Amino acid sequence: MRSMGIVAEYNPFHNGHQFQLNQAKELSQSDVTIAIMSGNFLQRGEPALVSKWARTQMAIKGGVDLVFELPYAFSVHKAETFAYGAIYILNAMGCKNVCFGSESGEIDQFYTTLQFIKENQQRYDEYIHSFMKEGMSYPASLSASFKKLNPDIHTVDLSKPNNILGYHYILAASRINPQIIFNTVQRKGATHHDKSFTDEKIASATSIRESLFNEGQLKNIKPYVPETTMSLLNEYIQNFGQIHKWEQYWPYLQYKLLTMSNVELKEIYEVEEGLENRLLKAAPIADSFLSFMESIKTKRYTWTRLQRICVHILTNTKKETVQGLKDHPTYARLLGMNEHGRNYLNKIKKDVNIPILANASAFKDEMLTMDLKAANIYAQVLKEPHRTKLLKMEFNQPPIYFRE
Repeated sequence: MRSMGIVAEYNPFHNGHQFQLNQAKELSQSDVTIAIMSGNFLQRGEPALVSKWARTQMAIKGGVDLVFELPYAFSVHKAETFAYGAIYILNAMGCKNVCFGSESGEIDQFYTTLQFIKENQQRYDEYIHSFMKEGMSYPASLSASFKKLNPDIHTVDLSKPNNILGYHYILAASRINPQIIFNTVQRKGATHHDKSFTDEKIASATSIRESLFNEGQLKNIKPYVPETTMSLLNEYIQNFGQIHKWEQYWPYLQYKLLTMSNVELKEIYEVEEGLENRLLKAAPIADSFLSFMESIKTKRYTWTRLQRICVHILTNTKKETVQGLKDHPTYARLLGMNEHGRNYLNKIKKDVNIPILANASAFKDEMLTMDLKAANIYAQVLKEPHRTKLLKMEFNQPPIYFRE
């Protein structure tokens, strides 16, 4: 059976994801589709709109056969680490083909870009260091350095978010298994960061979330998501009382910051270069998460990186802990499957070189401990009995299974 992998967050699963998934299946001519999906907190340092269990159901009802969780140690991280963790699990699951969405839509451009950077690696690294010394953020330094190398027209634009991730997927595969075949589907309609609806049927996940946060009406997003997503979002709100957004976590983050010293804060992962003092200064006077973020934002630190740091503060993720982890996922936690995915898993599981977890209670691992801690924090904004219900799911919920 030929398997195809997708890396996703499905926050939530929308029409653009459905289009990409259908195109990916056609391009790869695959028999089985495997999604590696972020858990409760995402690559941009945000809480997921709804739990990983609800988003797993969205994915399977949208046509994915198997869903595995990308561990916190990789999901709440920069693009390079995020991509490496996802490709590592896909390779472990026997994926011969990986498909991703991009602004480019031309897979050859990504391979040309990878080769171009390798040939100019020393100058590229020197430019990055130089731009960062000038106070630019790391992502901005990467983009500026690439442009300064004067790439030819056959390379990809590395200032675009999905192109950046796509490049890192291919870079990761070059280190893990160069035999993986990649395809890319050009993004249709809305761009990644659009905060408002600009198309009749395709909208970015950002604009969908903004609509839910600001207007609170599920009916407003109906044209942009499958009926199954609408149903599952409504079901989640009924079962747990709300969707999740950063502002709900602000009291917890503020409390943490008000009770930490600068020495303690400096131990948190990604807190560097005196940033702890800026965070501690802003915390007592900010009246919301938004005002806090606006007061600590600088040219050097992107909004995304600062949000990731805030997540690490909430979960008390320390530099020492992260540095002690292996550089690859040590397990693959199965979140859900259909009958087709189950048959595939039964055929390949004896050849998989990392443990496949069906639940979190029978496996001891530092990386999994981080996942469990994140799940605990994620549930704290829910009222009882919803909080306890979601927390119990972390240990008691078997992989979601849909019979065909």
